[in-house]
Amino acid sequence: MDIIIGIIFISIIGTLLHFMYEWSGHNKIVSLFAAVNESTWEHIKIALTPTFIWTLYDGAIYGMNKNYFIAKTSSILVIIILIPLLFYAYQLITKKPILIVDIIFYLAIIISNLTFSYIINIEPLHFFYSYISVVVLFIIFGFYMVLTLLPIKNFLFKDPITKRYGIRGHSHHEHKE
Repeated sequence: MDIIIGIIFISIIGTLLHFMYEWSGHNKIVSLFAAVNESTWEHIKIALTPTFIWTLYDGAIYGMNKNYFIAKTSSILVIIILIPLLFYAYQLITKKPILIVDIIFYLAIIISNLTFSYIINIEPLHFFYSYISVVVLFIIFGFYMVLTLLPIKNFLFKDPITKRYGIRGHSHHEHKE
């Protein structure tokens, strides 16, 4: 049941975060957590934000499980890998975005939570994997906090509408420059 609640929570909060930057009047603090443009990175970020929040819940429930950090890090990596992989794969085939296929966001959340559930329920893995998972988790969180303000100049961070990056990729910046 926790997995279903987690999927619903992450999906609803992630969907709301798609609009939150606009609703906040373009608040820079909100930009760290909500989508600021239509780039692939910003869609990854709005799945990661509620996943990190959900960690407060699942950490309290499963935190003593020896596989917890492996499960959490793996589930987050699923989001980071699946969203761009599926998005660009279907665009290679269709040559254009199709609304029905944009369920990739929700599919990534479901698979992420299934991954977490699977790993949390297997035999305990070696401590070394937990240690590596914690290090990777901190690296991911650090990049998560920085990449909207200092986006890498590549296709993952480029807004397909404005052809710009990060906060400057948001359409309201076009009129100010």
